[in-house]
Amino acid sequence: MKVMVVGGGGREHAIIKKIKENPKVDHIYALPGNGGMAGDAECVPVGAEDLDGVVNFAKTHEIDFAVVAPDDPLVMGMVDLLQAEGIPCFGPEKKAAIIEGSKAFSKDLMKKYHIPTARYETFTDEEAALAYVEQCAVPVVVKADGLAKGKGVLICETREDAVQAVRSMMEDQAFGASGLTVVVEEYLTGPEVSVLSFTDGKTIIPMISSMDHKRALDGDLGLNTGGMGTIAPNPYYTKEIAAECMEKIFLPTLDAMNAEGRTFRGCLYFGLMLTQDGPKVIEYNCRFGDPEAQVVLPLLESDLLDIMMHVSDGTLADADVRFAEDEAACCVIMATKGYPGKYGKGYPIRIPSDVEHVYVAGADRAEDGSLTSAGGRVLGVTERGADLKEAIEKAYRSVEKISFPDGFYRKDIGQKALKALEGDN
Repeated sequence: MKVMVVGGGGREHAIIKKIKENPKVDHIYALPGNGGMAGDAECVPVGAEDLDGVVNFAKTHEIDFAVVAPDDPLVMGMVDLLQAEGIPCFGPEKKAAIIEGSKAFSKDLMKKYHIPTARYETFTDEEAALAYVEQCAVPVVVKADGLAKGKGVLICETREDAVQAVRSMMEDQAFGASGLTVVVEEYLTGPEVSVLSFTDGKTIIPMISSMDHKRALDGDLGLNTGGMGTIAPNPYYTKEIAAECMEKIFLPTLDAMNAEGRTFRGCLYFGLMLTQDGPKVIEYNCRFGDPEAQVVLPLLESDLLDIMMHVSDGTLADADVRFAEDEAACCVIMATKGYPGKYGKGYPIRIPSDVEHVYVAGADRAEDGSLTSAGGRVLGVTERGADLKEAIEKAYRSVEKISFPDGFYRKDIGQKALKALEGDN
C-alpha cells in the first residue's frame, strides 16, 4: 500500500511511525513533512494547505489511503476533494470539520443539544463585545471564532485584559479573519482532560485520556503555546467520569452532528474541564491533538492504519482497538527560546543513537544528514513506563541526552498528575 500523510509536525511524525508498523504498507509520503521524519517517510514539498497540489500528487502517485492530519486543510475541505477522486481518507469532511473551524458553531451546537459547556455570548460587533466584557464576571475567556494555530484563546484575569483581548482580535485583527467573530465565555475551573476518539459517525471509541501542559514555563507560567508536553493516562479521568462523558458528551455530540447533517468521521478530540458541576466541554478539535498524539499513539497496541480504514469504511464497530491500559507515557516538548514568540532557527540538533522515541516537529535536514532546528517546537521526546512516575523519569533522561543551542523545555511535565495520583489534588 502507498499511504499519504498530510502535515509536517510532531503529530504527523507520530502518526507515520505508527502506520509504518503495518506490514501491508510499502511506502509513506509526508506532505510536506519535515527533515526529521525523512527516515520514516518520503517528504514531498507540497504544503498542507495546497489543496490542488495535494490532490494532484495523490492522483499521480496512485495513493491507496490518505490521512489528513492538520486542522486547516480539514476545515478547507481537503478530504472532500480527495474522496471525490476516489481516494479513501481518514479525516472529517468540510461540513463536519466546522466543529473546530468555528467556535461559535460548536458552542451553538452544544447549547441546542444540551451538551454541558461554559456559558457564553458570541459577538460580531466590537462595541457590543466591549460593552459585554465591561460588565461580565472575571476572569473570563475570549476566543477567536476561527482557527488561530492554537493561540486564539485568551484567558483574561482582569477586565482590562478582556477589553484588550477583544480589541486585539476585532480591531487589530491579531488573528486575521478568525477574530472578526469572538466568543466570550465563562471561566471554568477544575482539572483539564484531553480525550481523543475514533469515530465513523455511528460508533465512537475513546482513546486513552491525556493531560496537556499549555503554558511555556514551569508552574504553568508564561504564554499559552501549542503544548509543551503531555502525559497519559490522565489520573483525574476515572472510569466513572469516563462513563458520564460517554453518556452526556461523546454520544450526544455524535448524535448532534448526525442530526445537523454533518456526520463526523475521523478523530474527534474532546477538550474537557472536570468542574464541580461535572465534566464540561472546553473545545472540540476535528483531528488528533498535538502533542497529545505523541503520548497517546505510543500506547496503542493495535494497528492504527487498520483502525483508520475501518473509520473510513464506516465499520469501526468491527475494528480491533486496544491500548496498553496498564502502562503510562510521557512526552516532553523541546522548543527554541522565544517560543511562542520570536525564535531563531538553524541550530544544530544532537540526538544520540540510544534515544529512540523522538518525534520531530520542526527541523530541516542538511546535505550531510544532520538536523537543524526549524520551528518553535522542535522535538517531542516520549517514553512509556510501567507507571506514570517511571514514564516521566525515562522521558527526562532521554531529553537530557539531546541538545541544541537555545533549546528549552519544561521540567515539570506530569508533576500535577503525580500529585493527583498521590491524593493531593
